[in-house]
Amino acid sequence: MRIDLHTHSTASDGTDTPAELVRKAAAAGLDVVALTDHDTTRGHADALAALPQGLTLVTGAELSCRLDGVSMHLLAYLFDPEEPALLAERELVRDDRVPRAQGMIAKLNELGVPVTWDQVARIAGDGSVGRPHVASALVELGVVDSVNDAFTPEWLADGGRAYVPKHETDPFEAVRLVKNAGGVAVFAHPAAVKRGRTVPESAIAELAEAGLDGIEVDHMDHDPDTRARLRGLAGELGLLVTGSSDYHGSRKTCVLGEFSTDPEVYGEITRRATGAFPVPGTGGAA
Repeated sequence: MRIDLHTHSTASDGTDTPAELVRKAAAAGLDVVALTDHDTTRGHADALAALPQGLTLVTGAELSCRLDGVSMHLLAYLFDPEEPALLAERELVRDDRVPRAQGMIAKLNELGVPVTWDQVARIAGDGSVGRPHVASALVELGVVDSVNDAFTPEWLADGGRAYVPKHETDPFEAVRLVKNAGGVAVFAHPAAVKRGRTVPESAIAELAEAGLDGIEVDHMDHDPDTRARLRGLAGELGLLVTGSSDYHGSRKTCVLGEFSTDPEVYGEITRRATGAFPVPGTGGAA
């Protein structure tokens, strides 16, 4: 089985619609794909409606968190999307995205960059607006060569010249909310130092004690030495090890299935989940 547990669609900051994403996942030879848009489940219905035969969809979301001033992401799988407490927290995070983007645009304007809200809103479309959309606007304007080049201290990285913070959930509270909603919680790309500061391994141990299920080890932002270290840490803490592409369509260079999750780990995730269940495709919409 080929299992990719971290992908994004136009419901947040990917470039493929949910329907396009699941069709591409099937074409890439995946057996299981998780749709984990940022702080939203809006793409799930369209993905399910288009789900090709032979492909199973794991519903999820990537939750924005912050611990001691450090931004981090929590992958939540197979939770009840209507559970009131987790739903309210996701909406709180999403509602802060527009004023945050507008604040970054204002800072960029002060730096002489002629980006506009209309431009960023056009790029975001129906998705939850975020830094990647502002970064794409910088690419359009020729300010940077790629989206990744915008995530530097010069521009949009944490603490960068045009950075604006947003509401982010305490990760211990996020783990509690996910578990109470019947879901499974996995720390996304915990050692992605290229993105900025990362939380210490001691915090991962504390999160494990609080109910964290796993860590995403096999990821494009982890080099081989980092993956080996994280794999050892997961073993010490009794955490599941996942792998995935973090696919965003054309917005990033990663490809579907670039990294994958062991079928036994996937099986354990599905066993632990009680809020929702993987959905096998039956042919989908044309």
